[in-house]
Amino acid sequence: MAALSDTRILLRRINNLRCYIPRRTRVKKKWAASQPKFPATRLALQYFDATYSIQLGQQWPSVRGSLLSERKYGALLNNFSDYKVALADLQDKGCKDFISHTDVEVQSFLDQGDGEDSDAKKEEKCSGDFSKKHESDGEEFATPHLHPNIKCLVFPRGDITRFKPTRPDMYGLLNYYLMDAASVLPCLALDVQEGHSLLDLCAAPGGKTLTLLQTQALRFLSVNDSSASRTSRLNRVLHSYVPKELLTDNRLRITSFDGTKWGEIESQTFDRVLVDVPCTTDRHSVMEDDNNIFLRSRTSERRKLPQLQLELLLAGIQAARPGGVIVYSTCSLSQLQNQYVVEQAIHQARDKHGIHLQVVSLRPLTHLFRKTFHFASDLPLGEMVLPHLTANFGPIYMCKLKRLS
Repeated sequence: MAALSDTRILLRRINNLRCYIPRRTRVKKKWAASQPKFPATRLALQYFDATYSIQLGQQWPSVRGSLLSERKYGALLNNFSDYKVALADLQDKGCKDFISHTDVEVQSFLDQGDGEDSDAKKEEKCSGDFSKKHESDGEEFATPHLHPNIKCLVFPRGDITRFKPTRPDMYGLLNYYLMDAASVLPCLALDVQEGHSLLDLCAAPGGKTLTLLQTQALRFLSVNDSSASRTSRLNRVLHSYVPKELLTDNRLRITSFDGTKWGEIESQTFDRVLVDVPCTTDRHSVMEDDNNIFLRSRTSERRKLPQLQLELLLAGIQAARPGGVIVYSTCSLSQLQNQYVVEQAIHQARDKHGIHLQVVSLRPLTHLFRKTFHFASDLPLGEMVLPHLTANFGPIYMCKLKRLS
C-alpha cells in the first residue's frame, strides 16, 4: 500500500509540472501526424530528377547542383536615380556591365554584317558560327541591337560575392534593382526602339518592367498581371524606382486583368509584347516551401500551367500588330512549358486566328553573352540559360516571334 501511495504522489507531481512546461516544447501526436511527410521542395526535386535527367542527360547533375546552390544576381542600374556613386562603388568591387562588355570577337563579326549584305547573305555567313538550325525555312536571323540605357552589373564568372542592399538617393529613389541577370535577356530580345508601344502581359513582380522603363524610349507601356496581390507588389517596386510624375503619366498603364483575354481587349495594337508567363519557377520550387507550386494543394494548378501559358501566349500574339514582335519567356527548364507551348501557339495562331508567325533566331544574342551566362546548346526552338556553378543565373527560357499577318 505504501508503494502504491508513493506512486500516486509521484504521478500527481508530474501532472503538476506540466503547467510549467512551455507550450512551444509540447508535441501533440495529432500535430506531428499532420506534418507533410514529403515537403514541396522534395517533391519538386523528385519530379525534376525524373524529367530533367531525361531531357538534359549528362548535364542534369551539374544543373541540379547549381539549382540547389545560391544563385547569382545582377544589379540593374536605375537611370531615374543619381546612381553615379553606387556605380563607382560597384565597379571598384570588380563588377562590370555585362551588356556593354559583350564578347568582342562576336560583336565585331556581327557589326561587319550590318553593311549592305542581304539577310540571306548574313545568315549564310553566320550559319557556320552559330547553328545549322538557322538555315531552316521560317526562321529569321537578326543582328541584336542592345539598348544603351539598359545597364546590369554582375560580378565576374565564378565570383559569388553578394550585392549590398541599395540606398535611396536625395529624391528617395533606389539606385539599382537586384534581379537574376538572365531575366534582362528577354527584354533585350524585344529590341525596343524609340516610339514603340509595349505590352508586358504578366508583369509582376516588376524586374522586367523596370528594365524596359530604363530605355526611356517607349511611347506607351501597358503593364498587367492577373493577380491583384502581385500587382500591388509591382506598384511598390515601381514607386521605389520610378519618379511619381512618370507613374501618373498617361503613357504608363497598370492593370490587373485576365491576361488570357487580352486578344479580345486590344487586338493588333502593340509593337512589342512580352509574355513572361507563370511557371513552375524551378529554382524557387527546390529551395522554398513557401508558396511552392509543388504543394499537394496546388497539384491541379500545376497541371494546368501549360494550357494557361498557351492561352497567355496566344493572347499576346493577338495583341501584337502585324510586323510586331512577341517574346515568350519562363524561368523553367521544362520542355512542356517552353518549346511545346511555343509550337502549339504557332499552330493555333495560324489555324484558329489566321495569324502567321516567324521565329526570330536569338543565337546571335546568346553568343554575345556566352562569357557571362551558360546557354543550352542545340535547342530545337528558342534559347535557354542553364544554371551553372561558375555562372549561377537562370534558368531562363526565351523565344522570339515576329507576327507577319
